[in-house]
Amino acid sequence: MEDKSWWHRFRRTEAFAGYTLISPTALYALLLLAAPLATILAYSFLTDGDTVTRIVWEFTFENYITTWTQPIYRAVMMRSLSVSMMVTAVTVILAFPVAYYVSFHVAPDRKSLWLFLITIPFWTSYLIRVFLWKVILGYNGVINSGLKSLGLIDEPLTFILYNVNSIVITLAHAYAPFAILPIFVALEKIDRSLLEAGQDLGESRLMTFWRVTLPLAMPGVVAAVLIVLIPTIGDYVTPQLIGGGKIPMIANLIQSQMLDQDNRPLGSALAVSAMLIVTVVALGFVLLNARFLRVKK
Repeated sequence: MEDKSWWHRFRRTEAFAGYTLISPTALYALLLLAAPLATILAYSFLTDGDTVTRIVWEFTFENYITTWTQPIYRAVMMRSLSVSMMVTAVTVILAFPVAYYVSFHVAPDRKSLWLFLITIPFWTSYLIRVFLWKVILGYNGVINSGLKSLGLIDEPLTFILYNVNSIVITLAHAYAPFAILPIFVALEKIDRSLLEAGQDLGESRLMTFWRVTLPLAMPGVVAAVLIVLIPTIGDYVTPQLIGGGKIPMIANLIQSQMLDQDNRPLGSALAVSAMLIVTVVALGFVLLNARFLRVKK
């Protein structure tokens, strides 16, 4: 009787109403996010079999030992991390001035137009945008043709495509709106009277930006960093097309193990290792940001 009465009281609480409201979303996330992650994690501890039995249900750490001890896997993992960090740095550094200009220098009635223009790249497929950059950077692409028509070069430049720099440029352009928007939102929340107070106290514009604007905008910067860093380290299309398949990243290696070599346990171990590295790097950045804000205070 007590259980029934407790359940009856609980059903009438706001907590129960909240759980009921979020339960469809929670179930959706559990089925489509947690279940695949759990499957990948389970596969990573299994043993690769022969051509008949592709997976042996025997628990092993061999896949992780191979992932972390084989030089080729470590090299590709470090390359993926370095490329992702370069893309994140370039994207955020270029996105901040754009977001700052729109927030502080564009008239309020025209900000929506600027945001509309910023989101125009979303109108086309990501794959199409990557192909367009391949056309721009190609041997007979827009840049080489333009430089040749101006008489600046005699032969097409070959170093602007199929290398790390071209991958960074393409990914930075693709993820620029994802970095601009959260920074813009953070800048919009800043009370302008705080900036005026800083200047009234004798601070220069540069010091006011460093001591007031930047710390208050850091939540947006952190969001932009995470939004760019996490997906770019696992990008598959850009290294394949812009890198010409010559500069594989971790996603290309996972695809090769999963599909080409049909070694799902090792491919799963690579995927889990990449996720762990991203988690550690992201947490490290968040902690450094928190320390930066404490120093500013």
